[in-house]
Amino acid sequence: MEVKIGAVVLAAGQGKRMDAGIAKQFMKLKGKPLICYALEAFEKSQIDSVVLVVGKDTVDYCQNEIVKAYGFTKVKAVIPGGKERYHSVYEGLKVFGCESVLDYVLIHDGARPLISGAVIRRVIEAVKQYPACVVGMPVKDTIKVSNAEGFAAETPDRRYLWQIQTPQAFQFRLIFDAYEKMMHLHNVQKRITDDAMVVETMTSCPVKLVEGDYRNIKVTTPEDLLIAEAFLSFAEY
Repeated sequence: MEVKIGAVVLAAGQGKRMDAGIAKQFMKLKGKPLICYALEAFEKSQIDSVVLVVGKDTVDYCQNEIVKAYGFTKVKAVIPGGKERYHSVYEGLKVFGCESVLDYVLIHDGARPLISGAVIRRVIEAVKQYPACVVGMPVKDTIKVSNAEGFAAETPDRRYLWQIQTPQAFQFRLIFDAYEKMMHLHNVQKRITDDAMVVETMTSCPVKLVEGDYRNIKVTTPEDLLIAEAFLSFAEY
């Protein structure tokens, strides 16, 4: 039986830390809107269909100037996101949930333009074995946990610390049901910072860590944009 895989790509953030007067996902990176790089990676991958979640005021722009203009045939829907990231993810999942045909879904931050085909392939293979998977890399730096007064309270063993990235991949029904439960629990929502936390909080399913790429950075500040340009100058994605 053919396996169906979808992707929710998030591009609804305002990118205030960029201080550029334009949402970071539409800023030009080597001549193209930043969001195009993630969409291109999924267009070339095993993914069957993509739901692009954007700001409510940019739906038409993204449909015409991004999806149509750059020929992204796998983008099946462009929809408005919500107030918080988890609202936007849930809206994207609901589009697929109406059809109930997906086996797996990948959730990716559009602000990570350097996602490679190799990482996408790795996480897809992993999720076929483990129902919940997150891409990440071991941390390079020593990490300190602070107390309320700003003093170092603990130094975790670096061997067991990972810097989490996206895409994060899940059996579709697992993540969809977990989100549906969480959306009724406002006290839980406040603690959620990524999709794996939804699974960790709402289910007993363990989350598998999958090797990502140190170049798979999230563009948040102007310095990040320069780093992304440097990577693109000598690498193919």
